[in-house]
Amino acid sequence: MSAPVYAEYFADPFVLRAPDGSYVAYGTGRPPAAGDAVFEALTSTDLAHWESHGPVLPRLADTYGDEYWAPEVVEAEGAWWLYYSVGHGIVGHHIRVARADHPLGPFVDRGVNLTPNESFAIDAHPFRDQDGTWYLFYARDVLQHPRPGTHLAVVRLATMDSTDGSATGVLEANADWQIFERGRAIYDGTFDWHTLEGPAVIHRAGRYWMTYSGGAWTGDGYAVSWAVADHPTGPWRHAPHGTPPLLTTDDDGLIGPGHNSLTVSPDADDVIVFHAWDANHDARRMHVRRISFEPEGPWVDGPTQGPSTATT
Repeated sequence: MSAPVYAEYFADPFVLRAPDGSYVAYGTGRPPAAGDAVFEALTSTDLAHWESHGPVLPRLADTYGDEYWAPEVVEAEGAWWLYYSVGHGIVGHHIRVARADHPLGPFVDRGVNLTPNESFAIDAHPFRDQDGTWYLFYARDVLQHPRPGTHLAVVRLATMDSTDGSATGVLEANADWQIFERGRAIYDGTFDWHTLEGPAVIHRAGRYWMTYSGGAWTGDGYAVSWAVADHPTGPWRHAPHGTPPLLTTDDDGLIGPGHNSLTVSPDADDVIVFHAWDANHDARRMHVRRISFEPEGPWVDGPTQGPSTATT
């Protein structure tokens, strides 16, 4: 039976491997009380046992929003940079960045909206290419499309807190399993709304692989699939038609798995870190499994460790 590696609510888990080989995880928590800091940080040496260090980002003024989602952190230029979105529910989310001198913060927002031209932007994923170029992948709303909804885009970073040019669409909805809601009332219209979100990119075997989540995060149909490209800006190609998702609700106890990150285990295996619902559908909790990137596509194996003692 698949078991979480951390017993508490910890959605959209992003795991960073620190220079000393240890790990820091950042996640979306339940909506914080007014004035509370956000984004709990955990540390681990083995990806199986985690210690909480509390939230790392002070909240902004309420005018920016009251919902903070999907933190990701990278090290660059002698500092640590936290990318996240903030907004009011499904309205007006934008991506911002904060800086700290230590991976456990405190992070200080840089006062920059990195997606000013988007109506809705979430799930920032900073990616450093082999030539040192930084890119920012994210999810954004697209209406003029046969499958309207939230699709994936990328923009080059000029500095860690500024973009260079306009964003480029990299992955569009292409299947019914990605439907978030049929007949969704949004943007003064009604749409069969599709959702792609939570992109994570890695370079393996001379190619770029992207894992992403699709469907409605609230339900059992949420799942993780993949795409492949020869350059970070694409063109990105979906998994072949009919390819089953990498992660989906299954007989092993996973319920609505999604919003993953990718890292490397202490024994040098690639691993995928994601959240899934508990049996009561009350909390999203963090899971870790091995992932392998083969020429024909990635596949997910079992947990990196035996079942944890975390309760389900």
